[in-house]
This record gives sequence, C-alpha cells and structure tokens, in this order.
Amino acid sequence: MTVLSKSSAAVVTATLPAVQAHGEAITSRFYQRMFAAHPELLELFNRGNQATGRQQAALAAAVVAYAEHLTGRSTVSWAPILDRIAHKHASLGIAATQYPIVGRHLLAAVGEVLGDAVTPEVAAAWDEVYWLLACELVAREARLYTVAGLPLQADAGWRPWRIVEKIPETADVVSLILAPADGDPAPTFAPGQYVSVAVDLGGGQGRQIRQYSLSGRPGAATWRITVKRLRGGAGAAGGSAGSPVPDGAVSSQLHGRTAVGDVLRLSPAFGEVSSIGELGVPLLLVSAGIGVTPAMAALAQLSTVAPAREVVLVHADRSAAAHPLRHELPELQQRMPNLSVHLWYEDATDGELPDLKATIHSGWIDPARIPFAPDTYAHLCGPVPFMAQVRGELLLRGLPAERIVYEVFGPGMLAG
Repeated sequence: MTVLSKSSAAVVTATLPAVQAHGEAITSRFYQRMFAAHPELLELFNRGNQATGRQQAALAAAVVAYAEHLTGRSTVSWAPILDRIAHKHASLGIAATQYPIVGRHLLAAVGEVLGDAVTPEVAAAWDEVYWLLACELVAREARLYTVAGLPLQADAGWRPWRIVEKIPETADVVSLILAPADGDPAPTFAPGQYVSVAVDLGGGQGRQIRQYSLSGRPGAATWRITVKRLRGGAGAAGGSAGSPVPDGAVSSQLHGRTAVGDVLRLSPAFGEVSSIGELGVPLLLVSAGIGVTPAMAALAQLSTVAPAREVVLVHADRSAAAHPLRHELPELQQRMPNLSVHLWYEDATDGELPDLKATIHSGWIDPARIPFAPDTYAHLCGPVPFMAQVRGELLLRGLPAERIVYEVFGPGMLAG
C-alpha cells in the first residue's frame, strides 16, 4: 500500500485547495516548460487535446485526485486507474528514464504558478506525491514490458506493419488490414486490446501517435484497425467559442494519405480491459459510434471459441449508414444463435439489413431498455458522457460495479 509520510500528508492537505484552484494553470505551464526543453516529447502527446486544453485539465484533475487519495480525502480505488494509465504508457513506449523529466518540470511549474507559497517544505511534500505516483506506474509498466518480452526502454517493441487492404466502412470510417512488414506472423491479442499507431505527418509537422482498438479476430494472419476521421471546427466536441478544434491529424492522414503497400509503425497490443470477460456468463456489449470496434473483436473471437454464449449487443449511432462494421452482424448471428442485437439510431429512416435480426429504436439510447441477465459481464465503449449514462443506469438496475468495465480513449475518465 502506498503511504504518504505524515509530515508531507499534513502539508499536502493544507495546500491542496490552492493546487486545485490553480491546477490547469500549473499543468499548462508544465507542458510549455517540458516541450521547450524536450521537443522530442511532443510526439507522445495528442496535439488536438493540447490545443483544446483537455490534456491540461485531465492532468490537473489526476494530480489532485491522487493527492486526495494519498491524504485519505477520497475512497476511490486507484489500482484500476493506475493499471489503465500503465497500459496506455506501455503502448506509447514510455520509459522509466522519462519520469524525472516530467517530475522536474511539473514541480517547477507549481513553483512558478504559486510563487512564494511554495516553501521548501511544500515543494518536498508535492515532490513526494509525484514520486509515489511515478514509482507505482514505473513498476506496473515494467511488469507489462517483461510479460511482453520487451526491453525496458522507450519505443519498446515497435514494428513496421504494411497496409495490405484498405476498406471504406462508412463515409467517415475506414478499416486498415495490416501485416508485419518483415513477413513474421502477426502476434495474437485479446479482444478489447488496442495498439498505438505512429504516423509521420509530413511538412515538418513531425510524428504523432494515436491508439486504436483492434477490431478483427484474434489469431488471424493480419490485424485490423477501424479508424474514424475526426472532423474539427468550432462546434466539435471539446471546442469552445474562439477555440475551434482542428481536424484529427492522424485520422485524416490514415484516411486520405495512406494506401495499400504503405508501412506504418505499430506498438505491441496492450489494454487492461477485456471485452469478453468470463466465458461462462452472459455478455453485454454496449457501444456508440466508433466505440463498436472492441465489441466486434469480441464477437469475432466468440463466434469461434464460444458460439453458443448468450450475448447482447447494444449499439447507438447517428444512422444505419453511419454504423461501422454493421454488415458483419448477419454472418455473426448465423454463427452465434444466442446473439441478440439492439440498435438505437438517431435517424432510423434508412432501415435495416434484410438479413439482420435486430431490434431497432429511433432516437438517442435509453439505457433503461437495455436487456441483461443478473450475472452479466458488461463492456462499454464510446464517448465518456454516453458511458457514464449507461453505467449509471446499469448500477441503478442492480448490476455490480465490478461487472461493468469500460474503455476510454483520450484524456477522459469516468468518475467513481
């Protein structure tokens, strides 16, 4: 159990309100300092989230929440949160040697923003908070690298993969079928896992990395990622007046400037959340938009290893035409007699596939109408507000929290 020293706990408790009040100013200054001193680290951070301030806000909230955890002001279990962060870091190839860089600039930013209030005792207490968090993450990430047989260094395990097929799925979604460029077999993965994809943006913009769920069948000769093109603009999610969100740099590159034969660099597969869970219990897969990808990997796997399992697939989307990988459902239903499909479309006028057996609802999803058995294992993936709404309703209807898992991409996190 990680414990903050008594002297530091008292100091952190006294100064926590000030750090919380100035949290985003501190993290904004932190990123400015760190990127100025180490511009190579820009490749590890989503510039879109930096531009909108989402990354700064998420880091500020995480630091404050961890301090509250250490001082006993919060009862939230941090083990799953730390596991989630460790898997994200491992997929980026984060190395232990990078933590001192982060710590130095984060603590310096605290001093710059709070000024004379940061006495040596205050600086030492918050330094202890940071290193307790850092050591927990370093240990978890080292275990992940060791289990994967990877060296404990930056960019561990990254390999070149060749695009062997590019399949348009909807107007804004494309699937890339990938094979190892060296001709070796594709490693297997677990449904629910994801990979990081590194893309050279060209034009002197450097490299950016994004994470995508593996949407195909584990054990296949190739990997599949299914990518939604992110559209920017003033009305985009995360934007505000006077602060438009840019188009997704990596998704735009993968959609518009890659072709069959091109080579991408991919990380090994990571991810602490299984979209299958225990094979002997009913499964509920709930998704929205591109969040359907880990559910499709789960169905592809189950259609082979446990086709008789009771599975309920619930998906919400703008319309049938916008629903990615929808055309695969009829064949999955043929192979899985106990697969029940429930679809919510904001615009349900374009009908259903003639050979798809599904309950189709018009409008936004109503979680109170999602069917599930008492011993169900539920996996959620989609926008954070969507998952919070569904999870809250499942909890109200008696499904235990430990039987509800979810996947978050980007800096968001579900509370509680």
